[in-house]
Formats: sequence, structure tokens, C-alpha cells
Amino acid sequence: MFKNAYIPYGGYYTTPFCKWMGSLANVNSIELGAATSKRWFAARDIDPALIDYLYLGVSVGQKSIFYGAPWAAAMMGAGQAPGQNITQACATATTAVFNAALAVDSGSFDTTYCLLADRPSNGPHTIWPNPNGPGGEVIAENWNMDNIAADPATGKDMLTTAENVAREHGFSREQADELTLRRYEQYAEALASERAFQKRYMFPVEVAVSRKETKLVEADEGVTATSAEGLAKLRCVQPDGIHTYGAQTHPADANAGILVTTRERAVELSRDPQMAVQVVAYGHARTKPAHMPMAPAESVKRALARADLRLDQIKTIKNHTPFIANDLHLSKALGLDAYSFNNYGTSLVYGHPQAPTLARLLIEAIEETALKGGGYALVTGCAAGDSAAALIVKVG
Repeated sequence: MFKNAYIPYGGYYTTPFCKWMGSLANVNSIELGAATSKRWFAARDIDPALIDYLYLGVSVGQKSIFYGAPWAAAMMGAGQAPGQNITQACATATTAVFNAALAVDSGSFDTTYCLLADRPSNGPHTIWPNPNGPGGEVIAENWNMDNIAADPATGKDMLTTAENVAREHGFSREQADELTLRRYEQYAEALASERAFQKRYMFPVEVAVSRKETKLVEADEGVTATSAEGLAKLRCVQPDGIHTYGAQTHPADANAGILVTTRERAVELSRDPQMAVQVVAYGHARTKPAHMPMAPAESVKRALARADLRLDQIKTIKNHTPFIANDLHLSKALGLDAYSFNNYGTSLVYGHPQAPTLARLLIEAIEETALKGGGYALVTGCAAGDSAAALIVKVG
């Protein structure tokens, strides 16, 4: 359990999530993330030079990722800051915040920054020399699509892991569609009053259209209108499964930033000095092979144990939902009402850009908890290799 690791209230942003091959499809995600962070720091009147260390979360490699975090720090105006890259697919953000909290809590650094930036669109294609191959044929990999299609440890694609869990726990197509519809209803609440909830944390991203013209993307791109009738008409992707394309997420592009610092510095940088956000505990777990959606429940249990908290003491819960089986399992394993968590939406609805995914869920959880008057917020989500990570913060 951490003692002195804080996120300044409002010391974070996420851009809109943009659909696969949409507005952000042709921009280097590290360059765009650094440029967006620089604009955000300026908008908040914070000098990025105060950053002692940068954690760069990227799962889908980009040109010049070799230089990674120090390069991003230089571009965003924190040129003196060293840093490191963190890659853990969807759990990259919670793990980056965990590492930042460790560094601050130990006294190693005063102020750290987590920049989460990914672009699954137009993912890189890597080749390696293979002189012993037939005719010297190279070894090739599509960073995004090949790894979604098969975990190298099990050979199973991600959808199969969700269907394995659905079969083992007896989840039905009807349950899947009903909960999917609820997630869209929850997202709609974030759009009420001209997107009042999203405007608490969402920062527009600026994208070049030509050499002389840029455009601002201010809202999510690619959210599909959904109804009970529409979901019912869709066929399951696997013949014996419960997941249609409506009951699973879609790839997206985005970036997000989160400051992690000491209590004293958090007060200075906070949008509301009375609203402290303390990083409390982190839990990581791995479930049995090819059953990825079962991992978040165990990671939650470990985080709760480290924080010496009960689940009924948690006011806000957010779960990454690449497949609706993730939410069905978390509900069953922890004894939760599946309709009671993921308020204001989840990645099932607005998309899945890898590293920024859990950053957005964490930021939304903080803002939802603040609206509730404070309390504990818990964020969890599965990741590559049938693993998951959970993070608990205390708001207020």
C-alpha cells in the first residue's frame, strides 16, 4: 500500500478515442502524444520541466520507439527528464501508474508523468532476417493483427479466450446482449448535457490535415448506434459462441496523460486542492491459459488485500471490456451487480487503443467518484498473456 503517491485532481487528460483507420490513423502515436501533452500542459499553465521521470506506455510500436520516453520528454518540453517504455497491452496504463507511484513513494522522484499513446491503425510490419529459411525468406510480423489473432504462448486468439470463459461459466447470448445494451446506455449518460461528464477530463487532439491546415477532434469517433433489436439481428462470430461484433470492442487510436507526484505537489497542481487522489494499491494476476477474461477478478482480489479493503468499500468500479464476457465474469466472480459498474461507458463502446484504454477508465473513475462526493475507486482490466492488473485510488 502506498503512503505518498498522488494524482493531482484534474492532473490528467485523455483525448477522444478515434475509430480504426480514422482521424489519427496516419500520425506517429508518440509524436502525437507528446504534442497533445505539450498543449495540455500549456492549457493547465503547468511547466512540463517539473517532470523528473517519464513513463511512456506504447504497445503498438512506432517509428523511433528505440528512443521512446526520453524522445517524448524532449518533444513535450520536459527535455531534462529521463524515462522508460512500458508495454503491457491493455494493462499498460495501470502498470505505468503503479511504477510511477513506486518511484514517488520511495522518494526516488518528486513528480512523474505517464504518457500513454497507441495507434493500432496502420500498425507496423516487422521483418527479421532468416538466412536459414527456405530461400532466405524473412520472418514477418504485423504488430497489431498478428498478436490479436494468436497469443504465442497458447496459439489462441483473444475472442476464443472470451468464449472459453463464457462456456465454462454458462453465460448465454441473451445475457451478453442485455449487458451490452446496458453499457451503451451508460455511455449515453456521458453524452448528456452536451457531453458534460466527458468535458471534465477529455482534451481535444489536434491533427494535421495538410501542411497548412489542422483540425481538432473533440469527441469520440466510431461509436456505433446500438439497440436491442439491432443486437438481436447480429450473428455470433464463432458458431457456438455468445459474442457478436456488437458484444466486443473495436480497435481505436488515442493518447492520455497522468501526473503522479507527492501529496504536497499534488495540492499545488490540483484543479481543486481539497480533492486529493491517492494511489492506494495495485494487484496483478494471471489466469489459466486461454481464459483471459477471468484474470481481472483475481487482480481485484489481490489489490483489495494489499489495501486491506473490502469490495463493499469501493464506491466506483471500472472494468476494461474487450468482450462482454469480461463483465459477466467479473460480476459473477465478485458477486457484483453487472449493471452497477462501468457507469459512463467502457472500452466495449468507445474502443480499445491498448495503452490509453485503462488510463481513460481510471480518469473516468476518478471523476465519477468525485461526483459521488469521494471514496475509493477501483479500475481493472485484462491484458496479453491471460493476465490482468487492478489499481485502487482514494478520491477526496
